Amino acid sequence: PIGVSELVLGQAKWQAEMISNFIVAVVAGVLLVFAVLVLLYRRLLPPFVNMGSLILAPLGGLLALWVTGHPISMPVYIGLLMLLGIVAKNSILLIDFALEEMGKGVDIWTAIVDAGHKRAQPIVMTTVAMVAGMVPTALSIGGDGSFRAPMGITVIGGLVMSTVLTLLIVPATFSIAVGIERWAGPRLGRRLLTFRPGDDGAEVVGIAGPNAPALGPASPKIGFRDGDGGTQPAE
Repeated sequence: PIGVSELVLGQAKWQAEMISNFIVAVVAGVLLVFAVLVLLYRRLLPPFVNMGSLILAPLGGLLALWVTGHPISMPVYIGLLMLLGIVAKNSILLIDFALEEMGKGVDIWTAIVDAGHKRAQPIVMTTVAMVAGMVPTALSIGGDGSFRAPMGITVIGGLVMSTVLTLLIVPATFSIAVGIERWAGPRLGRRLLTFRPGDDGAEVVGIAGPNAPALGPASPKIGFRDGDGGTQPAE
């Protein structure tokens, strides 16, 4: 009716504020990580590959929640934040190693294969250790375990799926990104770097002195300054 409005209070208001703060924290974290990666890599597209891998984080977690029948709650958001950091770390391990190999002159395919071969073990080991640490939480062991169980389930499901997908999707996406860089880089360079020295028609002026080299034939625009501050044409 007219003059009556809905006022959100209590648990609903607290949860709405929590969701808005969660979104702000995720966006700020992603932007900061992206800026740091651009500065470290000195390239634009590989950091996008790192950030794109973050999409893999919530897939496994939400799927695990759906299978176990747990609703989305505050511990779930905490688990998703943990997943974002772990998944970003895994993709950074792969891409950083591949870029180091490419910097040594290794071709892109060999660099990607070596990155997957040499970085798969540490990625899988950290995933197994994290999953093992979250098992008691997911099984509701300890006091107030039922409240924290969704966080453990989210982290375990997200880790398992994101690790498998990271080892498969990130190398393929990285190869595509490098191919786009190699194709678009020279073309963008020619379009953006259109200025060439001498295009503005400015005069070239030198300082004359006892040890100044002799000037050969030059255009009338080229001259030098003598010791009295005047400008004389070159001979």
